[in-house]
Amino acid sequence: MLDIERVGRRFPNGTEALRDLSLHLASGDFMALLGPSGCGKSTLLRLIAGLDRPDAGRLAWEDGPPGPGRIGFVFQDATLLPWATAAENVGLPLRLRRTEPGEAVSAALARVGLAEFAQARPHALSGGMRMRVSIARALVSRPSLLLMDEPFAALDEFTRHGLQDDLLSLWREARCTVVFVTHSIYEAAFLARHIVVMTPRPGRVATQIASSGFATRLDPAYAALVAEVTEAIRRPGALPPNPEAWDPVGARRPQTP
Repeated sequence: MLDIERVGRRFPNGTEALRDLSLHLASGDFMALLGPSGCGKSTLLRLIAGLDRPDAGRLAWEDGPPGPGRIGFVFQDATLLPWATAAENVGLPLRLRRTEPGEAVSAALARVGLAEFAQARPHALSGGMRMRVSIARALVSRPSLLLMDEPFAALDEFTRHGLQDDLLSLWREARCTVVFVTHSIYEAAFLARHIVVMTPRPGRVATQIASSGFATRLDPAYAALVAEVTEAIRRPGALPPNPEAWDPVGARRPQTP
């Protein structure tokens, strides 16, 4: 789908987010970008989405960049319109493109298990349900590429595990390509088929690890992959100068309102 060739990005304030980064993203892949805060993961996601441009290198799409509605983006915060219902939030991308939602909104809500909450507003939904609405909104136009920027980071572990399972089911059903940003080794190992470990800023690729996926988190092969990824981030250049600044387990406390 996409070749990222020696990409660099430096911001006007002098911060160099990415330097000489190269990656290959295959169609249908589930790629996790794993690395410490500030290593350029979100910057790379924005470059892929076309929301920013590199200062060096290039992004070479095999068949040209995905057209309107063909890229879905899920942010760390659900970013829902507080005055709008779940259905209205999900249908927003279609309305912005002046497309009649039809049954697409109902189908998207049903896919994330929220068919009965179509008329609920965000304040009446739990954090996990709001994130499901955000995922439905990204999927409503049936994108070929789904970009996710730490979407589960603020959720409790029980909700997080459930949404991870649901995301894998949606990925298999939708047959789209996913790029998923995370700080969590466990999350990257469970979800992704292609784990990219990035160096501290300026971000580069430290190593890449392939996975065939797991039926459950109790699979011994899953524990072995977690150990392999953990070892990879301990290699020189993969950890920031202050390793305590990176929470690789991803066991952060849920954010409070």
